Amino acid sequence: MDSPPGCVRYSLHRKMFLRANKRFKDGKEHRYWSVVENRRVTGGGSVQKTLLYLGEINDSDRAAWTRAIESVDERDHARQIHLFPEDRTPDPRLEHSSIKLRLDRIELSRPRQWGGCWLALELWHRLDLDAFWQPLLPDSQKGTPWLKVLKTLVAYRLLDPGSEWKLHRCWFDRSAMADLLDDDFRLAAKDTLYRCHDRLLDHREALFTHLKDRWSGLFAASYDILLYDLTSTYFEVDANGPLTEASRLKAFGYSRDKRPDCVQIVIALIITPDGLPIGYEVMRGNTSDKTTLADMLKKITDRYGKERRTWIMDRGIPTEETLAQMRQANPAVRYLVGTPKGRLTKLEKDLATKDWQQVKDDVHVKLLSRDGELYVLARSLPRRNKESAMRRKKLKAYWARLKELQKRDKLTRDELLLAIGAAKEKAGRNAHRLVMLHLPGSEEQISADTFRFELNREKLKATRRHEGQYLLRSNLTGENPTELWRNYINLVRIEESFRTFKGDLGLRPVFHQLDGRIEAHVFISFLAYCLHVTLEQYNKKVATGLSSRSVLERMSEIQMLDVTIPATDGRELRMKRYTKPEKVHQLLLDQLGFTLPAQPPPEIRNPMPVVETF
Repeated sequence: MDSPPGCVRYSLHRKMFLRANKRFKDGKEHRYWSVVENRRVTGGGSVQKTLLYLGEINDSDRAAWTRAIESVDERDHARQIHLFPEDRTPDPRLEHSSIKLRLDRIELSRPRQWGGCWLALELWHRLDLDAFWQPLLPDSQKGTPWLKVLKTLVAYRLLDPGSEWKLHRCWFDRSAMADLLDDDFRLAAKDTLYRCHDRLLDHREALFTHLKDRWSGLFAASYDILLYDLTSTYFEVDANGPLTEASRLKAFGYSRDKRPDCVQIVIALIITPDGLPIGYEVMRGNTSDKTTLADMLKKITDRYGKERRTWIMDRGIPTEETLAQMRQANPAVRYLVGTPKGRLTKLEKDLATKDWQQVKDDVHVKLLSRDGELYVLARSLPRRNKESAMRRKKLKAYWARLKELQKRDKLTRDELLLAIGAAKEKAGRNAHRLVMLHLPGSEEQISADTFRFELNREKLKATRRHEGQYLLRSNLTGENPTELWRNYINLVRIEESFRTFKGDLGLRPVFHQLDGRIEAHVFISFLAYCLHVTLEQYNKKVATGLSSRSVLERMSEIQMLDVTIPATDGRELRMKRYTKPEKVHQLLLDQLGFTLPAQPPPEIRNPMPVVETF
């Protein structure tokens, strides 16, 4: 049907659908789903653009996404709009006053990121953080709205982490935080940002309790299983400066970031298997892992009581003394911990008499009861393949380096020893210990006869036998071995939390120098992580592969603009407008249960008076 005169009919020529990519893994076919859009291009063809990665989803989830896509597509069907000339005179019988606009002079200005900021504040409200912080961060006597400043710091840490100077200098003006918080640039004043840090730490323990209760209400979170681990983050400051010497936190220690040249701090984190954090501690950079557990156990017990609770930890954290203290202090406490490889060697003969039990297609376990505890030897085929590949790669490189040194002329014995030491460090202990070296004497020349090396086949055989195996230890003697293994694998979740803290939320490196500001930096990162993991919980309900970072990036595509249209009488019609969400944005909002607010109302402003000076 032809369109009537004065109308324009248009269509976006886009269509979304679900697409599956097949992948064979461990002998099985897996299907990973994505939301894809067909786009018409010049010449009449089309291309497909991947909008969202959903991962593996079941049939009911796939049906829900299909219905949501159809719903969004229906809202975006072809429409008709009326076009009128600019010089049309309004009907004098109209009930309200009218204004004639000069559409040829419409202006669009100040594009800024709106969607991500709005989503960050929406997550803030879902956690009811206004109710928590309002009585604790009242406005100052000079009118500084500390709560709004904190929201700005946390949203910045979640969306585009960087220094406070970057927030002050450019990020705030490029965001819509002022519009969403109904305030202005005073929120991003440099001194105000730093002074807000100084008001936070006293409320840390109360925040932990608030979040625990809130997550219980939102997601029915359970706290009977807790994961505990430590990480470190380093400083880009002068390691020998006076502030470093006076700090109770900064110190050299074992660097998990491979930066032994930098001072650091240690951070202990406690989370649930779903990644919901219930507490953290900031410790001095040279703190030993095994010295931290007793204090954290006491704090959790004081905060939440002596309930039946299971602690899951990696090897290196619990000692024999700590485990004994745990059993003595609270008989109801349970633990499931990794053990050093040396204990596996001691128990190898006893475990050899036990039968393997299958807990997964590619994972088997053996059980051994000893002194009221249960030892679980796990053997994972994927882990064995990974460890074997890593060992072969490093051993091959180490062997090639030794052959290169063997052929070099005019190499002194001292130079040879230094080069071998560097090669060993690069290869790692698991690789270089498999090679036996025969070094030249102090007066001998370097040659193929005086410098020889050969493979230690006995050690290689033992290494191959142990690859892919790890030993667990627990006082849960009556538990199903499948459940024990699955609970321990949850430690991967805390590693993901550390990666989020350090990568997505910019916890490293740290540039603050005062201890209070250092701890406040971690505290703000923790708040941002709480928003991040809350969004993750909503994502998990609809698709396993939908990440918080991908949702934040997509929503950050929604911009806000200032629209100014001058009138013929000198007045101006001004509007703030966020750009119309595309179909992928609307699809995300519908699936996650979020609703965008109404557009801000327009306003008519009189022109500024002209002041004549003489």
